[in-house]
Amino acid sequence: MHGDLAQQVGHTFPHSMPLGEVATLPELLRRRCQRSPEREAYRQYEAHAWRRYSWREVEECIARWQAALTGEHLVSGDRVAVLLRNCVEWVCFDLAAQSLGLAVVPLYTADHAENTADILADSEARLLLVGQLDQWIAVAGMRARFPNLNHVLCLETPLTLVPDPGIRVSFVAQWLPREAPPQTNMAKDPHALATIVYTSGTTGRPRGVMLSHANILSNIHAVVRHEPIVPDDLFLSFLPLSHAFERTAGCYLPMLTGSCVAYAREVSTLAEDLAMVRPTVLVSVPRIYERIYARLQQQLAERGALTRALVRWTQELGWRQFQARYHRGTAPGRWDRLWRPVLQYLVARPFLARFGGRLRLAVSGGAPLSVTLSRYLVSLGLPLLQGYGLTEAAPVVSVNRLNDNVPESAGTPLPGIEVRLGEQNELLVRGPNVMMGYWNRPEDTAQVIDAEGWLHTGDQGCIEDGHVFIVGRLKEIVVLSTGEKIIPDNVEMALIEDPLIDQAMVVGEGKPYLVALLVLNAKAWGALAKQWLLPAEDSAALADERLQQHIENLCRRSLARFPEYAQVRRCLVTLEPWTIANGLLTPTLKLKRPAIEHRFAEHILKLYVGHLSPV
Repeated sequence: MHGDLAQQVGHTFPHSMPLGEVATLPELLRRRCQRSPEREAYRQYEAHAWRRYSWREVEECIARWQAALTGEHLVSGDRVAVLLRNCVEWVCFDLAAQSLGLAVVPLYTADHAENTADILADSEARLLLVGQLDQWIAVAGMRARFPNLNHVLCLETPLTLVPDPGIRVSFVAQWLPREAPPQTNMAKDPHALATIVYTSGTTGRPRGVMLSHANILSNIHAVVRHEPIVPDDLFLSFLPLSHAFERTAGCYLPMLTGSCVAYAREVSTLAEDLAMVRPTVLVSVPRIYERIYARLQQQLAERGALTRALVRWTQELGWRQFQARYHRGTAPGRWDRLWRPVLQYLVARPFLARFGGRLRLAVSGGAPLSVTLSRYLVSLGLPLLQGYGLTEAAPVVSVNRLNDNVPESAGTPLPGIEVRLGEQNELLVRGPNVMMGYWNRPEDTAQVIDAEGWLHTGDQGCIEDGHVFIVGRLKEIVVLSTGEKIIPDNVEMALIEDPLIDQAMVVGEGKPYLVALLVLNAKAWGALAKQWLLPAEDSAALADERLQQHIENLCRRSLARFPEYAQVRRCLVTLEPWTIANGLLTPTLKLKRPAIEHRFAEHILKLYVGHLSPV
């Protein structure tokens, strides 16, 4: 389907562009439109059908946005913000603004209004694009905090208008001209500021990461040299474009290679969209793969012993075959080779059909993926590549390759990117992708980028046979009162491998032992409660002794490979999920540890009753 990939590596793509050919992101878009004007660029769901956009149509759309923005009396270097779901209009606004020398500030649609207001204030954004008027109304009451904002654009025209205090609100349908002359690109300096991406802020207020055109362009070229992406590839985009990972790997990268991007409708319809779009490339965070795994485990629990045995056999055989492919194990015997096609037909093919049946590349990044889950998915035939990156690195640092995949690792560094270990095994990164610095925070910048240009990631790692392994965060190591040190991520990932546990966080800093806060999976708990004749919706049922014993056994089984001091002694079980809306997850679905610990402070204290000295 994709031709001989080996002949299309690096700069030899027939539709791709060498690194030196483009200096800025708007130039990348312009060259793409010149090279393949009639090829499909984007696909999105409009009026109950998938609409396709060619690169020529996208270029014409960007020209209209550019013409309208030109009338806003903005000057090069001004910041403009976008609070919009993934769509073609997001891309058009982004490239049109950058072509005028403006710096784009992406905002999360699921974020709290307080955080949105903080970013608008810190970035001093002068213009804001929102999808719906309600998104602006949510922050309008905090208008005094961001006085530089003087114009709000709304993509959807509401049925009724709500008066707005002291600021101009326009609707895109009336604001955009019907036609516009061909766009011009005034962004010529590759080292100029292209965007300010605010980190998700797990422990405090987010910081604005300044990325230049050169930072991002160097990163996408390095990705293509590392693992081929071809024009026939079709991406399904569902991570928010405000996430640096999605914006680089799911927006600018396909622009470089001439690949098509389909925008998913909602995360809730992801399963349907996968089946309809049938992508060849999927870029995701671990949480999505964890949900798929949990759903599969629930379905297996409801099936007979024969089905479970077939899946286990397929997984074991698939893992042996996977290891043998990379010369890390013994090849399957004749009997296994005879059964392999049968198991593929009965088990692996239906599983891969959940992803559309055409995936040749599934990438996981943004957070560590558990070893068990990685092995499980690749053993069933999912071409899963784990990678590592951070916003400050534009963002990809390393990733596995299809011909060199070590699932428990974060892969090998991209071409042109250096990595080494510093004090306390902190992973350091250096390369043209490293950020310009933090917006208006020179002291913070100096703390993370040293005099030799090394970015101090704050992640602890090790490097073996050229592969990067991430073992934890420097600031998130739990030190017990006994002096033992524990990486909470590792314990938590082991716990959520059980289908009963949706979310987990362990606590124990300065305490004699670890305790865990656990959110139950609603469906798995419902089945268990029904078996025990308990009302699943009643939180009082969580105190049932059978559940408590079940959770203890679960923890013991899940953490069997961990040392004694890393065992969870007591647990708090809850039903309410931790979400962005209730302030317990970041927009990138990472745990807000201080917020969760504060929310459950009294409960945590009770888990240590009789084991802590009075203060």
